Amino acid sequence: MKFIADFHIHSHYSLATSKKLIPEYLDYWAKLKGIQVMGTGDCVHPGWLRELKEKLAIAGNGLYQLKKEYQLSPANTPDCITMPGTVHFLPTTEISNIYKKNGKVRKVHNLCVFPDFASVEKFQVRLEKIGNIRSDGRPILGLDSRDLLEILLESSSNAFLIPAHIWTPWFSVLGSKSGFDTIEECYGDLTPHIFALETGLSSDPAMNWTCSFLDTFRLVSNSDAHSPEKLGREANIFDTELSYQAIYDALKYNRGFLGTIEFFPQEGKYHYDGHRNCNICWDPLETIKHADLCPVCLKPVTKGVLYRVAELADRNDITTAPCKKDFYSITSLPDIIAELENKKTTTKRVREKYFEVLKNIGPDFHTLLFAQESQIRESGGELLAESIMRMRRGQIYIEEGFDGEFGRITMFKKGELSGISSHSLVAGQDNALTAPPSFKGSIRFDIDQFQAQCRLKPTIT
Repeated sequence: MKFIADFHIHSHYSLATSKKLIPEYLDYWAKLKGIQVMGTGDCVHPGWLRELKEKLAIAGNGLYQLKKEYQLSPANTPDCITMPGTVHFLPTTEISNIYKKNGKVRKVHNLCVFPDFASVEKFQVRLEKIGNIRSDGRPILGLDSRDLLEILLESSSNAFLIPAHIWTPWFSVLGSKSGFDTIEECYGDLTPHIFALETGLSSDPAMNWTCSFLDTFRLVSNSDAHSPEKLGREANIFDTELSYQAIYDALKYNRGFLGTIEFFPQEGKYHYDGHRNCNICWDPLETIKHADLCPVCLKPVTKGVLYRVAELADRNDITTAPCKKDFYSITSLPDIIAELENKKTTTKRVREKYFEVLKNIGPDFHTLLFAQESQIRESGGELLAESIMRMRRGQIYIEEGFDGEFGRITMFKKGELSGISSHSLVAGQDNALTAPPSFKGSIRFDIDQFQAQCRLKPTIT
């Protein structure tokens, strides 16, 4: 069967997260989104593991599901809206590894996935001897990533590790600030046990296809959600039996992993280069022109994911990349509604419209990706249908994210919607709406020329 999965999230035990990140709301919001398999996040934290064991039951397929007595009733849900289906959970946690290797401080985030709670408990015992696993849902450990993987495999041969958001400048295996230049340099002799990589919000599969050294890995995407509403902002599509073993085999042996649902990478907060405080936002070519220096503060800019990918890339023509998977680039349904309503995403008006759309059309992913245009037009209005069709075609306006600032994706020019009803196009004005140009991909320059310019630029001391 086909299903959508999001493995990388957090709980209310992680710092700077929503208090609603509890099993009841994870189950509820996953149904609203149309997600069938969720990672638990933070399962190594003793308090969260205790809560998970209390509220989740074995589903009989190597996965877990929320016990009926904890499922939210319609009366306890926003606008009394519920969605059918069962959400399955598998134990996951992110570990922040900070250590020194090859003469440099490394900061790498790793996503660990387990077949059962018994494996988690074995892992937990080992990690508690190394560092503090109680103060934060995502523990920070002075442990080499390679050694973390070894401990994980000793906890269960059926557990696996996915390097998280691999290109993020800080805290990633290939990050420009504290990462490595290859996967092998990080995980050493245990690299063969790595079979999937998380591409992160600021890159998409097409960007990763420019790096031939990633060809043997499955490229996965997850939300890294810090609130229930953010579940599924990126996710994975499978066509397998709904079981832990089938998910494991799909990722390890490429059996039934269909592809991913993605941010437009420009919306990610580390896509371009720059300095947020200095209001400097550059593409990689502009960064090279300025020898990496911010003209405002005269300090090196934060190089984003696009720059780092281009640094390590060795393939201009991605049509030759093997094992490519489909991917669907989306922006969130509340963001689309907010643009049409000219309101902030968090306003009551946008929230009401969001639940109205779900009631009339179906779960979030169904509405964004699979619902017929005629159904959206009839149930949600002509402008909503036009917005979603533009998103599907990649006809978007882009403001790139940089240096920790999220980018913005819109379907209409500023002011274009003035005077037009948010529910329908005014008769005779259809032609007045000019569709934006189609998205042509993130790397719009020659990689070989970029790398040659990198070699010629002066070194900053």
